[in-house]
Amino acid sequence: MRSTTISEPRINDRIRVPEVRLIGPGGEQVGVVATGVALKLAQDADLDLVEVAPDARPPVAKLMDFGKFKYESDMKAREARRKQANTLLKEIRFRLKIDPHDYATKKGHVERFLSAGDKVKVMIMFRGREQSRPEMGVRLLQRLADDVAELGFVESMPKQDGRNMTMVLGPVKKKAEAKSEQRKRSAEVNAQRKTKSEVKAEARARAAQDGDGEQPEPATEPAAEPATSSAAPKPGGPKPGPASR
Repeated sequence: MRSTTISEPRINDRIRVPEVRLIGPGGEQVGVVATGVALKLAQDADLDLVEVAPDARPPVAKLMDFGKFKYESDMKAREARRKQANTLLKEIRFRLKIDPHDYATKKGHVERFLSAGDKVKVMIMFRGREQSRPEMGVRLLQRLADDVAELGFVESMPKQDGRNMTMVLGPVKKKAEAKSEQRKRSAEVNAQRKTKSEVKAEARARAAQDGDGEQPEPATEPAAEPATSSAAPKPGGPKPGPASR
């Protein structure tokens, strides 16, 4: 039969012991009092009576706001889970006679793993007569350890097991720190991208404002003909008579 464990403490009427060692809301020691008296004090202060040490004799109870206490406890647990990170053990293999290009590539992988806060198990596989030259494997692993010394350290010294020689490198920075730095770098990159977009938006706004500020030139009207003293006769109209003397 599987036993069940109560994760939450007993509060208020669930506390069935005859007396408790009471702690006030500010952490002050009240002393051993009857449970009924402690419940009355909790009701008067609009607080809860919470059993914080059930195994003590008598049990220890405290006056507190249990809802607020539970909320703060949940937030702390959530933050702890967020910060908690599991370190992984990555594995990468080398050949004893590795060319410089392959060495640089594999070293880059090791640096990436260590930067992420993971351990790296480096393995050298010996072929044929190479097994009689373990010192060459030790030199290769030591060279790698020296090249990545800023990011990792030798956690397990090189040791040979049959045709393989292994060494474990541990990260200098913890997993949580590496993730925090990664998030910080991502935030900086996003901020830079946002700044560039804002600059472009401001440039477009300035261009639009400059275009609105240009006043169109007024249209020129044709000049009016000068007025004459006598109007020209209309066609078909009466002809002017002789001037009277």
